[in-house]
Amino acid sequence: MPKPQEFEKRLKSELHAEHVEVEDSSGGCGQAFAVVVVSDLFEGKNRLARHRLVNGAVKDLITAVHSFTQKNYSPAEWAAQH
Repeated sequence: MPKPQEFEKRLKSELHAEHVEVEDSSGGCGQAFAVVVVSDLFEGKNRLARHRLVNGAVKDLITAVHSFTQKNYSPAEWAAQH
């Protein structure tokens, strides 16, 4: 089973993400993860394109879990929310 740190490391390296949050939303059993990713690569891309980038970066990890959800932001979108 993948660990949250594996998701974080991969997303930061593959997507050049400046911010990544990974939550094990399964209560610690490692079967459901929710991620927030902030990357310049998302600039100008729609939600589907962003999801495809994230899914491609962690494809082998998400095949080992039951549930994987994601929220993706460009740096400007993230800054506007925080």
